[in-house]
Amino acid sequence: MLSTKDMSAGSGNVKPVMGPGNHTVKVNQITYAATPYDAEAYNIVLHLETKPIIGEFNGFLVDVNNPNGPRYEGQVGRVRFSPYAFKDTTLPNGKEISKVDEVMKAMIVLSETLGKRDQLDAIQANTIEEFMVQCNTLLSGPNYINVCLGSREWLNKEGYVNNDMYLPKPSKDGVPIEVIDAVNSNLLQFDSNNPNHLRKVEKPEVKETESFEPASKSGSDFEF
Repeated sequence: MLSTKDMSAGSGNVKPVMGPGNHTVKVNQITYAATPYDAEAYNIVLHLETKPIIGEFNGFLVDVNNPNGPRYEGQVGRVRFSPYAFKDTTLPNGKEISKVDEVMKAMIVLSETLGKRDQLDAIQANTIEEFMVQCNTLLSGPNYINVCLGSREWLNKEGYVNNDMYLPKPSKDGVPIEVIDAVNSNLLQFDSNNPNHLRKVEKPEVKETESFEPASKSGSDFEF
């Protein structure tokens, strides 16, 4: 079936970066770090890659400093595990929310989706940072899962729309991650009109992000 979903206006090639929507992906890496605006608030970021793109496709370099090195075979993207950062807080009703507990619950969800709950339960760590390092080793790998990716759009200084992607919160409509062979699927279906799935930026004129590779620096090719 023909589709323009992953094409850019500048070429007929598939874009190297995935956008919001429904995808089948694997987890290449899991990072856990404080947000730039609050040292007490942390994000879990899933570094995702789709199944290999067949045909005319030029994926980002795995190592931008090695121009002759391997490239990602699928589209890639960084996705926050939650629309909101993880932080100790007290709700208006007096209920206390523990950052550590919520982070561990998030990893339970991912481990169960990947069929690795027993291995997760075997992890022993002194700090949540140590726990997440071990989760990265355990839960990154070649196994694919289905996801629904939401996005908060933002404009870069050139005026192009970019996506700050996240897993939407589970709701009565479904869940954001699921095994690929679910018998009775309960996966959320991306809806661009649902503000929980897409938070549109206010903009005078929409410009589509062009496919490009950023200037050389340390790290992977899609660190922009």
